[in-house]
Amino acid sequence: MFSTANDRVVDTIVIGGGIHGCSTALHLAKHGMSVIVIEKDYAGRHASGVNAGGIRRLGRHFSEIPLAAVSSQMWHEIEDLVDDDCGFVPSCQIKVAETKEQLEQLKTRAEQVRDLGFHHEQIIDIETLRERLPGISPHCLGGMIVEGDGSANPFRTVRAFRKKCIELGVQFREGLKVRNIRKNGNIWSIQTCNTLFEAPNLVNCAGAWGGKISAMLDEPVPIEARAPMLMITSRMPHFISPVVGLQGRTLSFKQFDNGTVMIGGGHEGRANPETNETQLDYEGLATSARTATAIFPIIQKARIVRSWAGIEGMMPDKIPVISLSRNEGVYHAFGFSAHGFQLGPVGGKIMSDLVLEGKSELPITPFSIERFPANGNSAFSRIT
Repeated sequence: MFSTANDRVVDTIVIGGGIHGCSTALHLAKHGMSVIVIEKDYAGRHASGVNAGGIRRLGRHFSEIPLAAVSSQMWHEIEDLVDDDCGFVPSCQIKVAETKEQLEQLKTRAEQVRDLGFHHEQIIDIETLRERLPGISPHCLGGMIVEGDGSANPFRTVRAFRKKCIELGVQFREGLKVRNIRKNGNIWSIQTCNTLFEAPNLVNCAGAWGGKISAMLDEPVPIEARAPMLMITSRMPHFISPVVGLQGRTLSFKQFDNGTVMIGGGHEGRANPETNETQLDYEGLATSARTATAIFPIIQKARIVRSWAGIEGMMPDKIPVISLSRNEGVYHAFGFSAHGFQLGPVGGKIMSDLVLEGKSELPITPFSIERFPANGNSAFSRIT
């Protein structure tokens, strides 16, 4: 490993302190590497710490299924990894069909997943649906279920990963924005506001800002900062254990142990990544509330007590960049498009394998940054 007495010169620099940055640092540190995580705010400030916390194999992009399957097992053993259960509740996730056409779509999807060699997505009929979701509206006809999926506490998870990283010697440099990236020989120099860090390996886990980092490396990608919205209700009597979504319209719905209900599902506010600010779209929130009450009539009695939006990096093809860079010693893991939380444990393992061995045993070719054209410029850019 790279040996130095200077705490600003290490084996690997990770840019971004979300779950993927922390997981990458953790897996590298477990292999004895010295690591610095540079985070412009604080770990978990953005998407990783404020999402719905879904631990979901259900409905994954076909390319993500092998990764999600491995990550699912890691979630079931998460306490062994970070000494914290991260609030993980392994119940199940259900996608509800409201029409016969939607139920047929789910059946087709389940067959396609089986053809890939996976059997976690199972179709349930109307009777089973009512057994698992007693409060569901009478018009719902069935659905798809994945046993063992569930949810975790996002911010608690990121903090648990961060704490374990620090125990293993990882340095966190928070409140530092990357200004310049240069390469001197085989060493990457990362200039922040007032400090220079150096390492032979650089991992870009900068989330919605990952595109800016990749552009500095002449690897532009068409990433867009978006603001998925969530809201939470006052406490209600317990009526649901699974996490619920819909086939025909957007909904993410779950009840916590304290009785509060989280409602989300794809409606977005406006994101300003330059200022870290988001603005809520109240019409979108109202649509989510109407959808929730249409599926679970009991929600008509609920009172919304809080709404928020995080800043998420969305890719045009809705799958992330998990990839070797075209630049030697650089690696990318960003653009998870509002479904990266579940992939956090396996994402860190993949990046660690890429840094240490130059390859991953998991199929990551679909996520290569090379699916986007290179800039072709020789000089590195500067973030202003």
